[in-house]
Amino acid sequence: MKKLLSIVLSAVMVLSLITVAFAAVPGENDVLKFDENGEFKIFNICDIQDNFPIHKTCVAFIKDMIEIHDPDLVILGGDNSTASKETKADAIKELCDIFVSTETYFTFVFGNHDDEQGVSREELYDMYKLYGGEYCLAYDADPALTGVATHNLTVKSSDGNKIAYNLYMFDSNSYAYDENGNELGYDCVHEDQIEWYKKTSADVKAANGNETVSAMAFQHIVVQEIFEELFIKSPANLGDLTLNFDGVSYTYLPLSHNIKEGFLLEAPCPGYYNYGQFDAMVETGDVVAIFSGHDHPNSYTVERDGIDIVNTPGASFESYGENSVRGLRLITLNENDTSTYETEILTVADYILGDGAYLTEFGDMSTFDAVLGLIGKLFFNFYIRFVNTFFAFI
Repeated sequence: MKKLLSIVLSAVMVLSLITVAFAAVPGENDVLKFDENGEFKIFNICDIQDNFPIHKTCVAFIKDMIEIHDPDLVILGGDNSTASKETKADAIKELCDIFVSTETYFTFVFGNHDDEQGVSREELYDMYKLYGGEYCLAYDADPALTGVATHNLTVKSSDGNKIAYNLYMFDSNSYAYDENGNELGYDCVHEDQIEWYKKTSADVKAANGNETVSAMAFQHIVVQEIFEELFIKSPANLGDLTLNFDGVSYTYLPLSHNIKEGFLLEAPCPGYYNYGQFDAMVETGDVVAIFSGHDHPNSYTVERDGIDIVNTPGASFESYGENSVRGLRLITLNENDTSTYETEILTVADYILGDGAYLTEFGDMSTFDAVLGLIGKLFFNFYIRFVNTFFAFI
């Protein structure tokens, strides 16, 4: 009997070791992989920020872009719905139906406005999982973390034999408060989430033969470091004549030569606190780019310490925006060189002036608006190229 018990215990220990040895890699899944051409396409759709029902132009545009570009994954970048408490479930279902009906996998992060209508982030998360079904790949990696649904998703190589890429989704939370409960500004990614990131990166690296796996990060609120890359510092605080942030004053003069592509049409709104997220990513060395929304008219890309800080403009026709960039961001990865990527803004204006002229029937943007938007985009792109060329020669 003792011998039998010993054998059983030994078997249990061996099975336990096997379970540990073959534990799932964080974010591992069976559906995301590079295609036969070595490409993986992502849609980053930010700030739909609409009520229920969602504006018809926005819905039709997203569906058309999915049909044309066939993304492998859609990442909703926060402020996805501002519908009332009574209609929130209907709004989330309508949004999820876009992806379910087109059989498109998606995930999401929350923004500062998502849960302001009396529906908690936890309840919203459950709605996405319910209405998104098998196509919703979001999960809450650690419910003890600050925020809800911070998680990662891995992307397999085209042959399916290894992890070729990693995607982080961070809840950048909503608003920051002092010890007396006074609102100070926007929130950010917290220390416990940063520790989760570092551990997850290490686990994915270990599963990849101890080789670093290139990654991207997605969240709603931009990191604080963006200010130093976009604006010239002012020698003094001049009140409303300067941008005053985190104890530093900046002029309204942008460092245009730092903008690799895109628009800067308003000052960014980072979190009030900075717990070291960006520094941790620089130190860890896996993140190629970090994408945010939140600042609806901005679509810039700037580089700092080897990481691109990228803003995706709003897709909203309910909240404020700019017709020259209103749309979504397409990101294309290539498994043969994961140190870089291609990206472009797919705008409603461009589509109206091309194959999507019928969108004007919904009344959210006229052909005249689209033309003005295109002119504005062409002018700004010319300005950026001129400034970049000027600085290249001095």
